[in-house]
Amino acid sequence: MPDTATALHELSATQAARLIRSQELSPVELVEALLARASSVDPRVQAWVTLDPERALVAARAAEGAVTAGAALGPLHGVPFGAKDIFDSEGLPTAAGFKPYASRVPTRDAEPIVRLKKAGAILLGKMVTTQFAYADPSRTRNPWDDSRTPGGSSSGSAAGVAARLIPFALGSQTAGSVLRPAAYNGVVGLKPTYGRVSKRGVLPLAWSLDHVGVLARSVSDCALFLAAVAGHDPEDPASVPSVIAEPLPPMNLDAPRAAAPRLGVVREALQISTDRLREHTLKVASQFEAAGAQVSEVSLGESLDLILAVQHVTMQTELATVHWQLLEQYPGSHQPRLRANIEVGRLVPGVVYLHAQRLRRRIREAMRRSLDGIDALLLPTAVDVAPGRETTGDTSLQAPFSLVGFPSLSLPSGVLESEGLPLATQLVALPWQEATLLQTARWCEAQLPLMPAPPAFA
Repeated sequence: MPDTATALHELSATQAARLIRSQELSPVELVEALLARASSVDPRVQAWVTLDPERALVAARAAEGAVTAGAALGPLHGVPFGAKDIFDSEGLPTAAGFKPYASRVPTRDAEPIVRLKKAGAILLGKMVTTQFAYADPSRTRNPWDDSRTPGGSSSGSAAGVAARLIPFALGSQTAGSVLRPAAYNGVVGLKPTYGRVSKRGVLPLAWSLDHVGVLARSVSDCALFLAAVAGHDPEDPASVPSVIAEPLPPMNLDAPRAAAPRLGVVREALQISTDRLREHTLKVASQFEAAGAQVSEVSLGESLDLILAVQHVTMQTELATVHWQLLEQYPGSHQPRLRANIEVGRLVPGVVYLHAQRLRRRIREAMRRSLDGIDALLLPTAVDVAPGRETTGDTSLQAPFSLVGFPSLSLPSGVLESEGLPLATQLVALPWQEATLLQTARWCEAQLPLMPAPPAFA
């Protein structure tokens, strides 16, 4: 068993997997502990939509039996996880916060859930999303301060991981919906390269921008997740064949990095951040430099206003294409921001959308050049700490990398003492360079103080 001073709900995915493999932890005890945690904590956080205790316990007993029998074990064997409620899950409702879908029960799992289960992970239930993963706030509370937003759209996934309801959870990002909630809740968020992870069985928002990602409590947890789910899916048109995508090499994040990373601080990001986030990011960069990193200032190569305009046109047009028939079928069921942007997206001329895609290619190449000679871009994850609950927050510093499909990661990097809210730093690498991104993030993580649980939920 783990040290008695460590409650089971405090275990990260990496820690839990190791303890289960060494027979120091029972998967059944871990599932039972997390179900008890949900009962006591979730009424305040409201991160879960649906729990599936019966099937989770059946899977946990099977996992325990496999360990006892000496069977081959997957890298996440016996570790529970949550899934944002846009991921289809066999036998459980997948409603995406949309009342007409309340009784929608898929007959098969989304491909990321299939792959996590093959790796031995146990689905504990579905987590709150904003409606169809868009910008209207959800009911979930930020566990650091319930007057603040947990962000969106992966609000339940991020808040649930922060409040120690689950070790890791599936999320998705179309503009900033993995990294921003990670930043606001003080957890790690990873958005892989577009096409690296299958989206089959995930309800779409905007096809060419949607990414599957993860919310977790360490960089090592993100690496375990990615190793389990990455790879070509011939049934997903957006999935990139392995002959195009660079393979994901084995990542031994326990081993020390051979050399400190080369980091480029993004000038445009500092210019639009609040003074306190700018100061924090420069302080973090200086801390990394003192530890041996090579730090320089870089530019994205194109105006941030142009980048965000192209992302906005792309998202609104694709959003309208995906959802306008539902809007007509179920009038009055869409939340205000989502409904308004579907209506606006229907008015965007095709020539404007196509021009945006030409500019998108130009922006992607400019960003590639900004990474010449460095391992990762470094910038604030968000322009400020979590704002009030009337919003899900500003996407300006996450959306550029969703537009171009580059892998990005949000790393907790401190707490703003005056308000008791998490601060976060973003790292971005070239497409298919997740190994470099995760190794760089692991090095950076080691230089930073360990992020505590939110005080009320420690």
